[in-house]
Amino acid sequence: MNIVVTGSLGNIGRPLSMALVKSGHSVEVISSTDKRAIEIQQIGATSLIGSLDDDEFLSSSFAGKDAVFCMVPPSYTQPDQIAYYRRLGEKYKKAILKTGIRRVVYLSSYGAHLPYGTGFITGAYHVEQILNSVPDIYLTHLRPTYFYYNLLAFIPLIKAVGNIGAVYGDTDRLPMVSPQDIAEAAAEELVKTQNICAVRYICSDDRNCNEIAAVIGHAVGNPDLKWVRLAKDLVLNSLLENGLSNEHAANLVELSEAIHNGTLHEDYDRHTPTMGKVKLEEYAIEFASVFATT
Repeated sequence: MNIVVTGSLGNIGRPLSMALVKSGHSVEVISSTDKRAIEIQQIGATSLIGSLDDDEFLSSSFAGKDAVFCMVPPSYTQPDQIAYYRRLGEKYKKAILKTGIRRVVYLSSYGAHLPYGTGFITGAYHVEQILNSVPDIYLTHLRPTYFYYNLLAFIPLIKAVGNIGAVYGDTDRLPMVSPQDIAEAAAEELVKTQNICAVRYICSDDRNCNEIAAVIGHAVGNPDLKWVRLAKDLVLNSLLENGLSNEHAANLVELSEAIHNGTLHEDYDRHTPTMGKVKLEEYAIEFASVFATT
């Protein structure tokens, strides 16, 4: 198959592209920077250098392909994150309609079943709805859970005060996922010609925050590490004091509240997938390595 992958060679794009190439598919990887071109070629794929905001570039990249992996690359400099998601969703829709590409796999998120109340993930909801309006395509929304590497953001706090703290914590559940398991699921879905599902949840491990703190603490040599819940106003003020915009800080707090009250994973709980390969204990080794050098 001829497959185009958006997202460059990021945490998901690299293992996804490598898996597809290894399986004998022709893979073209979209990246916004020339610096990635050589790396893309080295894994056996073809580089397409340009912007997802460029209608002509996107359409030419999709033309003649059998399948496309669509994602919205993180861009925290965008003043309105939800509008950014909507804009790229509309760009994808336009290119799909123009080129007639039939198989579309979109990297969404758990919580994307909700139209509001989930911070940045509201953007994924809107992209899902935009793509759902495209006729005559075979569409799958991948909904991964909380990315393991988001835990890295807590390293400065652990080193400063000796614990993890957030609006969510303690006994709150936190289904987590490895990019490797996401890439494996995406590679499976992109080449499917039958038994195509509209939504596929992806999770590697499902623990509560106390359990996560215990595993991470053991890995970094702090067996008494705790994950405490903090008041949302305290967290919001801290984010603002550290230079985040009002919009970005408010989205993070809203997302954190959705994790705490369980609304983020309510639909996931109704469609719990088979767990992926990378368990928390394995990721904790990687976490400890970063912790030691930060």
